[in-house]
Amino acid sequence: MTIKKSYEEINRKLKTGKAVILTAEEVAKMAIEATPEEIVEKVDVVTTATFGAMCSSGAIINFGHANPPIRMEKIRLNGVPCYEGLAAVDSYIGAAACDPDNPEYGGAHVIQDLIDGKDVTLEAWAKGTDCYPRKHIKTTININTINEFTMFNPRNAYQNYNVAVNTTKKMVHTYMGTLLPNLRIATYSTSGELSPLLNDPEFRTIGLGTRIFLGGTQGFVVWPGTQFHTTRPKNELGIPVTNAATLAVMGNLKEMSSEYLHAAYFDKYGVSLFVGIGIPIPVLDVDIAKRVSVNNSQIETSVLDYGTVGAPKLGQVNYAELQSGTIKVKGKKIRTAPVSSIAKARKIAGELKNWLQNGEFEISKPVQMFPKNTSLNSLVETEADND
Repeated sequence: MTIKKSYEEINRKLKTGKAVILTAEEVAKMAIEATPEEIVEKVDVVTTATFGAMCSSGAIINFGHANPPIRMEKIRLNGVPCYEGLAAVDSYIGAAACDPDNPEYGGAHVIQDLIDGKDVTLEAWAKGTDCYPRKHIKTTININTINEFTMFNPRNAYQNYNVAVNTTKKMVHTYMGTLLPNLRIATYSTSGELSPLLNDPEFRTIGLGTRIFLGGTQGFVVWPGTQFHTTRPKNELGIPVTNAATLAVMGNLKEMSSEYLHAAYFDKYGVSLFVGIGIPIPVLDVDIAKRVSVNNSQIETSVLDYGTVGAPKLGQVNYAELQSGTIKVKGKKIRTAPVSSIAKARKIAGELKNWLQNGEFEISKPVQMFPKNTSLNSLVETEADND
């Protein structure tokens, strides 16, 4: 008998406390002995999670009007530049923006400071108009004085990501951390079998309107993320073996916690924001049961040489190897180090599981599915750069 479930059926079970919810790690262990048919019969929802540095993140802030009012044309928060091309007192602060005089402090730190209830210095300038006569303001703001404080992240939760190594004789500083010379370390940044988009690689349950765990509260998937690339090479399970699709997500920062949103500075690279994301995957049929049963040994990714221009591919490894602490590249044994936190991803998956079990969270059917067969364009130089 073919078993199929609906979102409505699973939500009814969640409300009555009868749904069976497992984390992706738990269902991967279950799959050692259980068939996909048995899993779809016994399990209703699988929780997935990731916690890693996601530079393409930021916040929309409405400061409220002053008296007399100002049409802000240059904005700084604790010295960090904010985008001023919205409305009079709306702004967007990017996580990777930084204070030019203090490059180790950036937008991610401003966001975390506000979440933590700290005061932040706002300074803004304008030319002055008839309806917005003020030309300058300097004041302090905090999470209680601002109106809206909305997280909007254009590219989060990468579907797989490359392993970074360095074959050169010099140290290389990257967004994957500091890479020691001569293949002395390999860094990676995906939570493997816990990772959301590796458990639903064809986006059968994740799309516009999907309700998610974001930064410690409920958020939503609002669009395909930038650099959404679905035509990457895949293994026999249909899982990309390099960085592929991404998500654009949104949520209320006033409800978030710095436990799941944390500012970071990568030495000689720049500022980023660690973002915690958890996505529940409803086990609707046998195919989805197979997908969520994937384990670390079945998920492969590419090893790239970040020390060489063009980052050539040196090989392929799986997440069981990466999480073991060492891999082999070009016949050399290399120590591995995660840039993301598997422990924190595990905690998020467990937290989301508790929300579902307690009836505090329900699964949502996407209002629109993501596009298929997408690819990326690259910049083409039209004039020689002689600088």
